[in-house]
Amino acid sequence: MRFLVCFLFAITTGLTAIMAAEPVPSRYVAAFPSSLSQKGLQVEDVDDALRLGVKHAAINVDLCQLVDISSDDLEDNGQPHWMSGGQRFNFNSLYLHELDRKIKKLSDRGVVVYLILLTYANADEHINKIMLHPRYDPGAPNRLGMFNATTPEGKAWLTVMMEFLAERWSRPDEKFGRVSGHVVGNEVNSHWWWSNMGRASLEDVVTAYHAAVRLVHDAVRRQSSWARVYVSLDHFWTMRNPPSDELQAVGGKAFLDEFARQAREAGDFDWHVAYHPYPEDLFNPQFWNDTTALPDENSPRITFKNLDVLTRYLKSDELLYDGAPRRVILSEQGFHTPDGPDGELVQAAAYCAAYKQVERTEGIDAFILHRHVDHPHEGGLRLGLRRMTPGNGEPHAKKLIYECFRAADTAEWEAAFRFALPIVGKKSWE
Repeated sequence: MRFLVCFLFAITTGLTAIMAAEPVPSRYVAAFPSSLSQKGLQVEDVDDALRLGVKHAAINVDLCQLVDISSDDLEDNGQPHWMSGGQRFNFNSLYLHELDRKIKKLSDRGVVVYLILLTYANADEHINKIMLHPRYDPGAPNRLGMFNATTPEGKAWLTVMMEFLAERWSRPDEKFGRVSGHVVGNEVNSHWWWSNMGRASLEDVVTAYHAAVRLVHDAVRRQSSWARVYVSLDHFWTMRNPPSDELQAVGGKAFLDEFARQAREAGDFDWHVAYHPYPEDLFNPQFWNDTTALPDENSPRITFKNLDVLTRYLKSDELLYDGAPRRVILSEQGFHTPDGPDGELVQAAAYCAAYKQVERTEGIDAFILHRHVDHPHEGGLRLGLRRMTPGNGEPHAKKLIYECFRAADTAEWEAAFRFALPIVGKKSWE
């Protein structure tokens, strides 16, 4: 019976997707929130982020951890759930309430909150079968799978999950907080590494991803008129991730073009772009020296050095929606702290230069820094505002970049950024 209900539900949502060129009526209607600056952070410590004055925050959400298949479908015990087609879909209350806590604390202070939707391989194989693409290869690195918008059960779960989350975080009373953006997946053009569905061609990957993004968009839009849905791309533009072959990764430009083509063919909708313009060498924060970031649309990479290549390209007729370019957020990028006595100084200078570059680039709504605190399992990268080690009576010592970040959108920015000018080879920020 469960399979039959899911199958019928999936047929219904599939028909909705085909007709998605028509506006989807929303339960709640409001405008996308405005913000005083682009300053954002992938938040770990909410209180610290608020002290820093963040205006945008990104939170990773593992959808596989939200699924609860352990409870009886009809059990009414106050557990978070969503009803669809006479079927009850249950959600993990502990994981959900922790998300509520972070989201509400941030949005109550006016922070624009974005969720980065992910599907990590789970210890429960039944959950993997529901949430991961059928071609997921467990031999691939990083345990991050492509969404399952392919099987009837996968479509049903992804749809109801997004309807449930969008309703919860779009309510006018903001009881659980407010979410304004949903980034679907992570760096999907390097799919073998970050959105795995095995070895696959560009067309196959985009077909699977387009189905998921459209499904997420329509589910969100049925609840919220304003929350945006974003496709996620890394800094590789016309080149692919170097360790990869053509069945493991493609350049972001080719991926974007194919995604836009498939979206138009099925009836275009208001998708947007979440980009990651890391420096060309992740261990060298001096992006102003990048040699593969060129000033035209055939550039191998797009980094902070040539960020306007992306926003200019999005003005192409084939990429416009309702006559306007897609909006851009920079949802994940950061600057390594090199070894040596000047490491923190160079990291901080890179942030200053990047922040001023973003301010000058039309069409970018948010610059969300990664990371808040250095992470022990990021291949040796030290990208944080804080170190893992304690200092000054705090569990994580502040680096020089911390104060630059805090001051970036305040009246103190010029004094805080002045040290960076000779490091980046500038006489002024004009």
